[in-house]
Amino acid sequence: MPQLRVLSQVPRRAMERIVSGIDEWDRVLGGGIVPGSFLILTGDPGIGKSTLLLRVAHALSQKTSVVYVSTEESLEQVSLRAARTGCVGDTLQFSDHADLEICIAQALEHKPSVLIIDSIQNCFSQSIQASIGSMGYLRDAAFKLMRLAKEHDIAVLVSGHITKDGSMAGPKLLEHMVDGVFYLQCEDRWQTRILRSVKNRFGTVDELGFFQMSEVGLVEVTNVTTHLLDEVSAAPGSTLVSYVEGSRPLILELQALVVASQYGMPQRVISGIDPKQVVLIAAILEKYLKIKLSAHDLFFKTSGGIKIAGSSSDLGIALALLSSYFQAPLSRKSLAVGEISLTGQIKPINFIGFHIGEAEKIGVEQVIVSQSQRIDKTSVELIRLKTVAELLSLFE
Repeated sequence: MPQLRVLSQVPRRAMERIVSGIDEWDRVLGGGIVPGSFLILTGDPGIGKSTLLLRVAHALSQKTSVVYVSTEESLEQVSLRAARTGCVGDTLQFSDHADLEICIAQALEHKPSVLIIDSIQNCFSQSIQASIGSMGYLRDAAFKLMRLAKEHDIAVLVSGHITKDGSMAGPKLLEHMVDGVFYLQCEDRWQTRILRSVKNRFGTVDELGFFQMSEVGLVEVTNVTTHLLDEVSAAPGSTLVSYVEGSRPLILELQALVVASQYGMPQRVISGIDPKQVVLIAAILEKYLKIKLSAHDLFFKTSGGIKIAGSSSDLGIALALLSSYFQAPLSRKSLAVGEISLTGQIKPINFIGFHIGEAEKIGVEQVIVSQSQRIDKTSVELIRLKTVAELLSLFE
């Protein structure tokens, strides 16, 4: 029987992550793959999971041993995709066996640092008394792979499909068993793929990585802020805000359209941000500026298809609404970061240094903040405001 131990008796070793060299991938995983971890990558069919895994496997194989098991495609099909994406080499080992027992036996024989299975839902096992793809089968298959990872220090990375409602097929069955869950999502406008961490025992959650579909498959987008702001113009209703996602600040464009309502019930069409937050800011403006936004249709969206949350965008929402209402544009080089209280006060936010630093990188000239916001030395012009009543001075 295993003996009970106290943590002070457990030997500790430095944890060296397995780094691929693909910066966007490594960032989302918290700096690379942790040896012995069990991870899952999921997303819509055809979004590029297999293409991304092949590129990651190829990059990892240049530094360590990797076995790639394709349960959905034959080796000939994988070879064609590898040739198209420039992932052909002599270091990455492949298998197209869908038998889970064979996959585990090969891993035990070759002892790779990383085992990639694409996908777990297409595997089968004679020892599991459940139909392939069922919840019982997925639970038992995931348990076998988890024990392989933990007992033999092999990092196991599997892909999985999601259901129509966007949850991982299972449903949610595997999320509590794995060390990390990563979603690959699509933003249709630029054919951009967003890799998001929703669970990571070895890194931050809600971290984002950006990739773009090209002729050679998925390639990382190194300067995503410039990518998101390429088409920003100084038009009425447009405002720049900064939003921290994971460990990186993103500067996005908020777009508002305020139109006098032609119906009995004014419309509120809002995407990319909590509709209640926009309605709340509109109510504050109406209360303290005597602008009857309740009689207007409000249309609101964020650029890049990225959903944002948190009160740091309050000031940007207010300025976008006022800019559209007055049909007066703000400067394209202006950024707004601040919280607005129910009393109409503009409040400071946390981690302002992250936002200012990113603003300086892309050439922002003005940052609109709370009067009481503490900011270290910066090259950008600061416009400090105390209450929402002072916002009107920006449109005179």
